Amino acid sequence: MGEALRHGGLRQRTRVSLKWVESEQLERQGDSVLADVDAILVPGGFGDRGFEGKVRAVRYARERRIPYFGICYGMQAAVVEYARNVLGLAGANSTENDRDAADPVIGLITEWRTESGLVERRDEHSDLGGTMRLGAQECRLKPGTLAHALYGKDVIRERHRHRFEFNNHYREPLQAAGMVLAGTSLDDSLVEMIELPAHPWFLACQFHPEFTSTPRDGHPLFIGFIHAAREYKAGGGRVVRAVGA
Repeated sequence: MGEALRHGGLRQRTRVSLKWVESEQLERQGDSVLADVDAILVPGGFGDRGFEGKVRAVRYARERRIPYFGICYGMQAAVVEYARNVLGLAGANSTENDRDAADPVIGLITEWRTESGLVERRDEHSDLGGTMRLGAQECRLKPGTLAHALYGKDVIRERHRHRFEFNNHYREPLQAAGMVLAGTSLDDSLVEMIELPAHPWFLACQFHPEFTSTPRDGHPLFIGFIHAAREYKAGGGRVVRAVGA
């Protein structure tokens, strides 16, 4: 698939071959279905169907140092995988999939502050649509991170559509184990982006960058991800911490 990308005034043409893998297929057949990939993207979703396949894809990318990009549920899967296999919390999960998880690293938050300053509240009995965090919200990026380098900004605005969030009770242990919280809400109450600096290119976000990406003006996260995939392929399985096109 040919695709033109533009970033920072620089235009280039790159050819991207996409391979769609059903996460349930990964659960059934194992890692062999990912053997020929140069990068892995786990997108948004809902519910427990195929979730373990998403977690498996994250682990494959992390352990083999393949560029990884997680979007919404893909970030939550990355947090669960890291908690299980690096932090050693075997019972780590999202309460969306297991309400009684021993370590609910992803959970349904009960309240948050909107950009206008209003406090919105929800619980598990709320109307499904009404429990989502929706719309464009600001996020502060941590200096020195891959995310900050890709955006070239301290504060960004991105659109959300999800119910569950990173559980703040696990911030300190996950950071101690090497995870970086690359982006948070302006009041620092919500984790919006994570990275693994020990990995060449591993980034995940709670928001949906695809909502603001266009064929003519590709989103900086997608551009950086594709650039990393190209470098991984050209380097024979090695990527320097690539930033953008």
